[in-house]
Amino acid sequence: MNLKHLLVVLVLIGLVATGCSKYQKLLKSQDYELWYAEAMKYYEKEDYTRAATLLGQLVNIYRGTDKSEEVNYTYANCLYGLNDFLTAGHFYREYVKTFPAGDYAEDCQYMSAYCYYERSPKPRLDQTTTEEAIQEFQLFINMYPNSARVEEATRLMDELRDKLVFKSYLNAKLYYNLGDYMGNNYKSAVIAAQNSLKDFPDTKYREELSFLILESKYIQAVNSIEEKKEERVRDTMDEYYSFVNEFPEGKFRKKADKIFDDTNSMLKTYDNEVAIK
Repeated sequence: MNLKHLLVVLVLIGLVATGCSKYQKLLKSQDYELWYAEAMKYYEKEDYTRAATLLGQLVNIYRGTDKSEEVNYTYANCLYGLNDFLTAGHFYREYVKTFPAGDYAEDCQYMSAYCYYERSPKPRLDQTTTEEAIQEFQLFINMYPNSARVEEATRLMDELRDKLVFKSYLNAKLYYNLGDYMGNNYKSAVIAAQNSLKDFPDTKYREELSFLILESKYIQAVNSIEEKKEERVRDTMDEYYSFVNEFPEGKFRKKADKIFDDTNSMLKTYDNEVAIK
């Protein structure tokens, strides 16, 4: 390191040390007006850690005063800036409860939902938070139907719903993969997929769910006891026609046609047996 670089480093260290010293002195003081002023400066500089430390204490100190609204809102924004979405969401909701007609009520209602959105886990995990996010976005739309953010809120709700559908698709697929292990899991797969389509008819996973139903019914028919086989074969054929009618050029068409060929052969066998009788 040359002399010039060394001087730069020493100056930076000195500035940091001075800033830390100033901040520590500020924390030790009881000058809350100064805390507020400095917290807003830190916030503007996006130094959310220091701003949140000060504002977190001022929330109670300024409760019921003319600064309370600004402190609560800024504190929630600091927490969001620190990626503490759980606590930020709580304080956004607290703002709405405390200041329902406040200047930032609309923004806080939206951000409450968005914090749930940020916390929404991957589809394979529990989706309680995803459902809460959808409810919060819907509440926002109901409260502010003319907001410029309604379109974005609707788009995010659709994204979250698709996550719920994919989760249900994974559940149905799990039943399918379990097959006959400890019972007829294909029946459970059909029920799970049908429920998904009922709850989310416009999902982008509609084709996958529909084919899963067809394939599960086909496997049930093939492996069924004789007393139930014909009924299940005919049910599979009905399901095939419904599937190809909706997805005539779908990515599962070849597999569906193979199911049709096998099912049709079985039906011809039953029809021939009836004719002979």
